[in-house]
Amino acid sequence: MTKYTTTPRLQVFIITWFGQLVSLIGSGLTGFALGVWIFQKTGSTTQLGLISLFTTLPGIVFSPIAGALVDRWDRRWTMIYSSCGAGLATLFITLLSLTQWLNVWHIYLAMSVISVCSALQYIAYTAATTLLVPKKHLSRASGMVQIGEGATRIVAPALAGILVLTLRIQGVLLIDFATYLFALATLLMVKFPKPETSIEAHVAKSSLLREAFYGWTYITARPGLLGLLVFFAASNFVLGMASVLITPMLLAFASPAVLGKVLSIGGSGMLVGSIVMSVWGGPKPRIYGIFYFAMLQGVCILLIGLRSSIPLITVAAFGVFFSVPIIAGCIQAIWQSKVLPEVQGRVFAVGRMMTGSSFPLAYLLAGPLADYVFEPLLAVNSPLASSVGRIIGVGAGRGIGLLFIVLGTMTILATVCSYLYPHLRMVEKELPDAFPTH
Repeated sequence: MTKYTTTPRLQVFIITWFGQLVSLIGSGLTGFALGVWIFQKTGSTTQLGLISLFTTLPGIVFSPIAGALVDRWDRRWTMIYSSCGAGLATLFITLLSLTQWLNVWHIYLAMSVISVCSALQYIAYTAATTLLVPKKHLSRASGMVQIGEGATRIVAPALAGILVLTLRIQGVLLIDFATYLFALATLLMVKFPKPETSIEAHVAKSSLLREAFYGWTYITARPGLLGLLVFFAASNFVLGMASVLITPMLLAFASPAVLGKVLSIGGSGMLVGSIVMSVWGGPKPRIYGIFYFAMLQGVCILLIGLRSSIPLITVAAFGVFFSVPIIAGCIQAIWQSKVLPEVQGRVFAVGRMMTGSSFPLAYLLAGPLADYVFEPLLAVNSPLASSVGRIIGVGAGRGIGLLFIVLGTMTILATVCSYLYPHLRMVEKELPDAFPTH
């Protein structure tokens, strides 16, 4: 096996990270542009919403198989093949758009292919990071990865809005294709070290389906990791609900322009939190960082629903987004340091499937809960108008505000319960490090 010193490994990670960052921003441009194109062509919110479904669901379903493949294949080449597949899918809809043959179902098909490729890419990238970054810097590396998510939330919509007007959708798609080529070039410049094979990894090898299921077996045998997985899935469910509900709640008393400003300023919290995490590296032990910032997140979600106040909601939204990369970075660093590198593909894939499934479920439940349960509770002359309504107000959007308060309270209670679960609180002490410090 090729020997790598710490510095060359870090250089490899930084080169790879920069390529993935550029590619992620390109994908954000495409996501925005395709959403505009579909809504302008169909006028259907349902058709627009299906983009999210086809962008996430195929990758979630494929994740266990992707994890088994990542552990079988070379992780750099897995990322290269994934970039090629996603880039070709983007080129496919670009050519259809240039020839005026592009239809909505073509986009759904292409996004499904990109979703599967992204699952392979993400799992291989996360598993490879463990081999490239020293254990003490894993939290910082996670923060750097989250910078891409934060930048996409801020840069992509504004830049894509300008590019769609000047270059049209075809130009945006070609830019995205160019970012895939850039990411591919960075991967071809570097080499990844290979993980050493342990006895447990040999035992785990069998058929592809058995290997895919092995990730779940690995997690359930370690109560601390299972508790961490359940906690993160619950956190994602709350965030998924909040992301759907914030728009109708704000539009009940504010203009679309105000909504855009609130979401932009709030979303900037994710970029700021990512930068802080990449510089700071997070608290020690990491599990306490998860608890601290989950409590902050719960309080901020509660505050969003407390008043119809734009300044309060903006500050609280910033706090929610600021907490996301710190919580995610600490969680990912624990997984990377406690799971054997040679089985990380399978284990991370199961984790991605479980936590990622929370979002579609949240998207499915948010609307009915708001429309048929909480909004009627705080309508004028409603059952709660004379009690809860005196505190948070009544009328359009106030039922959703109450739902935010419930979600924030649930987050706080879930954090307290998680702290009281000893296997989760002591996960960093109970589980040995999966690899020596490098």
